[in-house]
Amino acid sequence: MRIDVLTLFPDAFSGPLQSSILGRALAAGVATVHLHNIRDYAHDKHQGVDDYAYGGGPGMVMKPEPLVEAIEVVRDDVEPRGRTILLTPQGRLLCQDIVDELAAETRLVLVCGHYEGVDERVREHLIDDEISIGDYVLSGGELAALVLIDAVVRRQPG
Repeated sequence: MRIDVLTLFPDAFSGPLQSSILGRALAAGVATVHLHNIRDYAHDKHQGVDDYAYGGGPGMVMKPEPLVEAIEVVRDDVEPRGRTILLTPQGRLLCQDIVDELAAETRLVLVCGHYEGVDERVREHLIDDEISIGDYVLSGGELAALVLIDAVVRRQPG
């Protein structure tokens, strides 16, 4: 299984992906995790990734341009394109049945949300599924992505 993670904070993954059972499974090639910094797809001087919500509303959302480019480039980089999942509080609540469903996939592309979420146009056109790990506030989707990765990798043969 290949897991691609689109994030604003790739360094948040270094310790957990190298530790414990998950670290051993990845080292053994049971699955691979590829981290992609969304800021690398922002083409302005400051690599801006946040903007006001399309149509108004409070707070900032992830800007669509760098996020769309990141998702498209990563999905097209390797076949199969994979299932694109947004980690968000509004998603389906992660449970063992969903873990087993996702573990059967060949490839997952995980998008770590931030701010007040992602621009709705991204959600409508590029996201296949939305997953939540619970009804509470986190600083971003990275912790949720790690929970999902750990649970899915544990279900892989080997």
